[in-house]
Amino acid sequence: MDKSRYENRSDQWRKRTGAKLRRARRLAGLPKRLVFVTVAGAAALVTQFIVQHSERLPETNLSSWIGPTPTPIAGVASVIDGDTIEIHGQRIRFNGIDAPESRQYCSDANGFEYPCGRRAAEALNAFLAISKPVRCTFVTWDQYRRYVGDCTRADGAGVASWMVEHGQALDWPRYSRGAYAGQQAKAQAANLGLWGGTFQAPWEWRTEHSENPRPAISQPLGIISDRQLAQGYACQPRRTCSQISSCDEANWYLGNCSWGGKLDRDKDGIACETLC
Repeated sequence: MDKSRYENRSDQWRKRTGAKLRRARRLAGLPKRLVFVTVAGAAALVTQFIVQHSERLPETNLSSWIGPTPTPIAGVASVIDGDTIEIHGQRIRFNGIDAPESRQYCSDANGFEYPCGRRAAEALNAFLAISKPVRCTFVTWDQYRRYVGDCTRADGAGVASWMVEHGQALDWPRYSRGAYAGQQAKAQAANLGLWGGTFQAPWEWRTEHSENPRPAISQPLGIISDRQLAQGYACQPRRTCSQISSCDEANWYLGNCSWGGKLDRDKDGIACETLC
């Protein structure tokens, strides 16, 4: 064998191997920080793309993608407020509408304040009592992990539709896409419920009062009884303890009227102590 040819081939092999080793050492010598910066930069570009295009995407609750879709819920409903009920321990928020908050006050046609949030809850309670049970079909989960659904009475009457049609709740375009706009227009034209006076949209009211959010409610709110309705309890005109005939009446004003706190002068939670 030609010794020079063998040495040339060995020399070429050593050069190729040496070049590969040098490239490997250069790659291995790259600072880890440079790799991290490169990956972070790519992630930032992806995030920027998503943010810029998010407004074009429909609002989606990712939690609704996780697990099987809940089955419809049926049973006797307890009223939480004008757009929320509870059945078998499950809180259910009506899809596409928004009712006044429990602590919210509105003004009637004469400019007098009244607890429109509780009034909406009372109207809902009376409506549901006519035909039991209530049946709700799942739509999604909201940010508070409440079951959002479309609900009907046993006779098939739509709950959300009725509330809007009678002026006790508003069509919420953000979620309804105008599904109840027709019913709302009729209620407004007839000056029903909220439309008989002036009010603030519930979603705006919540925004203004978000600095002092109400605590989570663990039990359904008490609904005004038929006996109290029969006795004509109302926040207008305003009353003093000398004008009130019973402890029950005094406590109702304390809990339901914006001026009710004046009946509890020492702030001990008891209204008109001469009666209670």
